[in-house]
Amino acid sequence: MKRLLFVASFGVSLLGTRIFAQDAPDAVLRVPEAEASSEKEMKSYSEKIEHSQAKIDMIPIPGGTFKMGSPDSEQNRLADEGPVHEVTVAPFWMAKTEITWDAYDVWMSDLDVFYREVNKVKATVRDDLADEFQKSQPTKPYTDMTFGMGKQGYPAICMTQHAARTYCKWLSRKTGRYYRLPTEAEWEYACRAGTTTTYSFGDDSAELENYAWFADNAGEGYHKVGLKKPNPWGLHDMHGNVAEWVLDQHIPEGYPLDLRKVNPLLVPKTLYPRVVRGGGWDKAAELCRSASREGSTEDWIAQDPQSPVSIWYLTDALHVGFRVVRPLNEPTEEEKNTFWEYSEPIQKERPVPLER
Repeated sequence: MKRLLFVASFGVSLLGTRIFAQDAPDAVLRVPEAEASSEKEMKSYSEKIEHSQAKIDMIPIPGGTFKMGSPDSEQNRLADEGPVHEVTVAPFWMAKTEITWDAYDVWMSDLDVFYREVNKVKATVRDDLADEFQKSQPTKPYTDMTFGMGKQGYPAICMTQHAARTYCKWLSRKTGRYYRLPTEAEWEYACRAGTTTTYSFGDDSAELENYAWFADNAGEGYHKVGLKKPNPWGLHDMHGNVAEWVLDQHIPEGYPLDLRKVNPLLVPKTLYPRVVRGGGWDKAAELCRSASREGSTEDWIAQDPQSPVSIWYLTDALHVGFRVVRPLNEPTEEEKNTFWEYSEPIQKERPVPLER
């Protein structure tokens, strides 16, 4: 197995505003509710994506310590869910729901760029900074990536982890606030929301239908976000609907014994498998448990018609989406590049002619 990096490091920022080109005027889109210099000051806020109707509602998650993984006694437990280990995470904001097509399409299809061009709206400093991760990224999809299951208000799906990471970089520059995928520890901590039971609502899977879309009640596809009951911290769809990318590498044998205990991250050093969490609309109840994990596989691109296959889209991962987090204490640029945004192998797009 290739060497894996185990990381625990966050930097400190002033009101969460140390971001790309921080010395440029107007590099941060002002949202008063989003400003906090301590956990006590953190509030819920809505991140509106400029030049669009899309927004991302963010919920404050307090820092704390919890027991990650499932005990041997938990019903339907799998080997990769252990051993149970104590983990501490720093405070962060997390998206209230999965990222919807409304918010994802602004980036994927350059909708904000088209809006500016058609309406002759001058680009902001933030627009200019975001362009590096915007125009021609990603390449045009080769089919309807919703697969007919619905778009407005529905969770975005079928993106690679690379695409989800790139979206976070674009969103960070678009807003001036640092966004990324959650670590696996942050995700489970937020999902459990202070609970120690099989699900965030208890141990009885018969109650799952009130909190999740899964194989027993979803029908033929995913559903609009936020329709089921939230967990105790106000997060919707942490169980079911679509599984969610996290930053970590997946090890089928379970958690490494030497994994760091404070803000841990298993930096990915191979393309497969990487972790998604939460189950999905087509998964059984036991795969939607708080501790349940799934590793990505090459089967998720089995029907990709391109050669080489796309680094942006997954033809066969109709149950996979993501949500974003924003740490209270923003890491330094070095920390981002070395740890929180680092992965191998480096993903490179094949040469394609620009359509615009």
